[in-house]
Formats: sequence, structure tokens, C-alpha cells
Amino acid sequence: MTRERPSRRLRRPMLAAALALAAFIPGAAQAQETFKLGIVTFLSGPAAESFGVPARHGGEFLIGQLNKGSAPAPYDKVGFGGLKIEPIWVDENGGATKQVQELRNLYQRENVDAVVGYIGSGDCLAVAPVAEELKKFLILFDCGTPRIFEDASYKYVFRTAAHATQDNVALGRYMKAHNVKAGTFSMINQDYAWGQDSRVDFVATMAQLFPEAKIEADLLPKFGAGQYGTEVSALARAGSDVVYSSLWGGDLQAFILQAAPRGLFQRSQGVLSAADHVLQPLGDKMPNGVIIGARGAYGLMSPKTPLNEWFFNGYKAERGGVYPVQASYRMVQALLGLKTAVEKAMASNGSKKPSPEELAAALENAEWESPGGKIQMKLGNGHQAIQPMAIGRTRYDADKKMVVIEDIQNFEAECVNPPANMKSIEWIKAGFPGAKCDGGS
Repeated sequence: MTRERPSRRLRRPMLAAALALAAFIPGAAQAQETFKLGIVTFLSGPAAESFGVPARHGGEFLIGQLNKGSAPAPYDKVGFGGLKIEPIWVDENGGATKQVQELRNLYQRENVDAVVGYIGSGDCLAVAPVAEELKKFLILFDCGTPRIFEDASYKYVFRTAAHATQDNVALGRYMKAHNVKAGTFSMINQDYAWGQDSRVDFVATMAQLFPEAKIEADLLPKFGAGQYGTEVSALARAGSDVVYSSLWGGDLQAFILQAAPRGLFQRSQGVLSAADHVLQPLGDKMPNGVIIGARGAYGLMSPKTPLNEWFFNGYKAERGGVYPVQASYRMVQALLGLKTAVEKAMASNGSKKPSPEELAAALENAEWESPGGKIQMKLGNGHQAIQPMAIGRTRYDADKKMVVIEDIQNFEAECVNPPANMKSIEWIKAGFPGAKCDGGS
């Protein structure tokens, strides 16, 4: 007869006692369960410092608060519906092919319950069909190209932030409202989906609001170029009334640092669609009077609501005085949207961890409050968000030792986003039919 080792004999009654104890404690098994979440953002490369890492910092702040049950109502329930959030961070640097493989790894090896991620438009276009093929839940928290849901339809894929159309329509409306001289304009945009789509939307918006304006220099450097001497020379030679750009991250910082000393922003009105995130690192190197957007009502242009005050001040305290910018806000609104979907699904499935199908049903056509205002899933058959927008002008405040934003104008979501039944470019070219703006369309 085979004898058990003493240690094994001792363990059996201990295991039995533990199982018996768990049976008498309601929810003991569920208390051990977590919501495993893959989160993808740039952690290295030129897009990391001013964009990808602030997105991570926003996510870390919110997840920490949610896991402690310290967020304000209606987000005060621990984690996601009582499930502690277990994040797995992935670096977006490396290109679309790498990101497709990383996404498969998150779902198939790490067994995550959902993925939130992606800043680059090319990455979003690549990963969305893969998540759909795998029937796994994916939230795109950023990326600007309107093509995601205008050229395809998805069940499991969502984007919880507005696309680039609102950036460019809002810029055009701001310029018109503030009587900006725009008889001629030049452009510099990155040569990939985000830059190309932003360019198309801005040109179409200018044709509607400034029909006499003429395009002069039209430049498309590659993503990550870093050196813009040739482009700055071309823009300076053109001498246009307006210089428009959708550059972002390290590219935008490099462009401003190279263009400002050569007087480009004194000769031409700078109009930058996504520039709020470079104001803190640039400091007094940021030219005054540049018209900028933040891809939403974010950072220094965010609303004065209790939810935003909690987030803005809490993030700033945790990051040693650095305030949150667009990437931080967009990550937070995606996580709050996911929390809303998880808890809505759990309310109707007996408090079980939701399946991808249940999450998709819960987030479709949903609305929730975020620090940047109300998020509404109104486009793309309820899978694409619209949101409020703000535009302002830069000024370096020597007393505060920081760039401030003045002459801020806010735009309601339905003023600068297309309706559900039209593609963005068609809506712009038709003259913004159905736009709901203060004082008319």
C-alpha cells in the first residue's frame, strides 16, 4: 500500500477547511476575481513623452482610485462592478504589424477580458478587424481617422472619443468667429492616415467657411521625421496668412522649436489641431497667439465640473504639479466608458463578469459623464463617440511660468461632429447640414 507523505496528509484537512469557510462567506469566490485589462499606449519612441506616457499616467491614476472605491459618484463602486482592475500595459511603439501580434497575445496568451488602447491611426485601422475576427472586446481610446467606423462596421470594437473631423471643423468655426485673416493658407501634416485625413477635413472646412482662401504650401513629411528645416523654409517662402498643422507628439515639439526662432509664427497665424499636450514641455519656447485645439475640452480648456476638478487636481497632485492633457483625458473617458458598460451588463446578468457580447451590447449607444464632458456613442451604429470641443490661443505667462490659453471658445458636440447618417467629408462639403451650434449652424 502506498503511503502519503505527512505534509500531504496535513494539507488535506486544511484545504477542506478553507473550502468550507469560503462556502459560508457570501461572494468569497467572486472577491478573488479580477477584470484583466490590456492597455496599449506609446511607452517609448517620439510619441511617448508628451502623449503616450501621460495617457498611462491618467490610466494609472483612475485605476488606482477605482480599485480603492475612491472615485466620486456615479463611479464610486470598487473597480468594475466590484471586480478589481488588473492592468497589463503594452508599448504601442513598433508599427502596425507588431501591434496586431501584441493584440493577439493579449487575448490569447494573457486572456484579458478587454483591451483599451491605440493612439496611432494606422494602428487602429490594423487592430480593429483583428479584434472583430477574434470576437473580443476592444475600445480605441484615441486615434483620429474617421475611417474606422465610416468604412467598416463592427460588433466588438468601439471608439470612446471623437475623431478628427471635430478638430478641423471647430478650428474653422473659431477662425471665422474671431475674424482671422485667411486669404491664403499653407499646411504641414504627417504622411499617414491621421495627417492625410486631417488635411482633407481642414481643406473642406476652409472651402465652406473661407471660400476665397487659396492653398499655398502643402507639405506631408513622414511620421517621426524630426527635422523640418526644409519644410520651415517652404512655409516661410509662402508667407501665407495661416499655417495649419495636425502634427503631434515629438514631431510637433520639434517643428515648433525649429520654426519659432525663424519667425514663422510672427509672419503667419499658427493653427494647430492637437497642440495642448506640448505646452508644458515647451514652456516659454511656445509662441504666443497660436490657435490650438486639444481634441476635446481638455486640460486648460476643460469644464469646471466636480468630476473634472477631482480628476485635474488629483492627477496634478500625483504627478508633482504636471496637469493632465488630451491623452490623459481620453484614456480616462475610455476607462469610465468601460466601467459603465461592465456595470450595466452585470446589472442584468446576475452580477457575473460580462462576456464580450454583453459588453458590446452595454456600450452600444451609451452615454456617460467624463472629466471632459458628456460622451455620447452616436455614430458608427452606436460604436463611435461624439463629445464637446474647445479652441483657444496660447500666451506665455511669465509670473506663472507656464503657457496659458486665452480666448477659449467651446463648441457643443453636435456643432462640430457629423450626424449619424453622413460621412464626415460629405457632411462638410454639404455645408454642415443639421449642425446644432449656439446662434445657428
